[in-house]
Amino acid sequence: MPVRKYRRDTSEVSCCLKYVIFSVNVLFWLLGLCIMAVGFWAWTEKDVFNNISKLTTIALDPAFILICSGTITFIIGFTGCVGALRENTCLLAAYSMFLVVLLLMEMGAGILIFILKDKGWIKEQATTSLQIFIIHYREDPDQQNLIDWIQEDWLQCCGIEGPKDWDSNNYFNCSSRAVGSREACGVPFSCCKRKPHELIKNKQCGYDVRREGHQPADRHIYERGCLRASEDWLEGNLVHVAASYVSVMVLQILGICFAQNLRADIFAQKAKWH
Repeated sequence: MPVRKYRRDTSEVSCCLKYVIFSVNVLFWLLGLCIMAVGFWAWTEKDVFNNISKLTTIALDPAFILICSGTITFIIGFTGCVGALRENTCLLAAYSMFLVVLLLMEMGAGILIFILKDKGWIKEQATTSLQIFIIHYREDPDQQNLIDWIQEDWLQCCGIEGPKDWDSNNYFNCSSRAVGSREACGVPFSCCKRKPHELIKNKQCGYDVRREGHQPADRHIYERGCLRASEDWLEGNLVHVAASYVSVMVLQILGICFAQNLRADIFAQKAKWH
């Protein structure tokens, strides 16, 4: 009587898939931890924990944004790397859910921007945010560094619509002459154009540039507002921005697919045990 040979099922959890998910998410875990640490350090430097009134608008506070983004990155990275390493289907499900929610939010934001781009709502929100930054320029060092970076390094601009917008800041308002402000009728140094071969920028280059008698050609500052400069920048880099946006979403979709495939392998392996 012929002996029947039964082939043993040797299928198992894919080690390649498992360690790809683990390795990528370890990086996100560490990145989120670093971002959170920077955010908390910035809040500590501003002594926010002992004086919450120092916060002007918490949603626009760069340190708060760093803490929130770092926390989200940390949680997603944690669920992904631990779920893959320990082959924990609950953590992998949570990882997939977080990515799905994030993906839907990004898609919703993209659709909303596309719908409202010609209705002026986005421009109004950007104007309001920049106005807050200008008003509280000297009160929050994080917001001050952010607006300086935008004006000097990123967009090469000054104010919202132009240098005159700095009149809404108490230090740069022309009426500040009554209290002896040296910066009255001026603009921050980040509005000044960098001179050729200038190694160290003159921090006083914006003094008095908005006083009567100063012509635009003599002021050596950026005359273009940051709102218009951002529109020009977006138009010139639309392809790169769209490609980056789509790439991030594709990576998230791949993360969801990989996590679900790994869960399926784990469930299949558990089914053999029973």
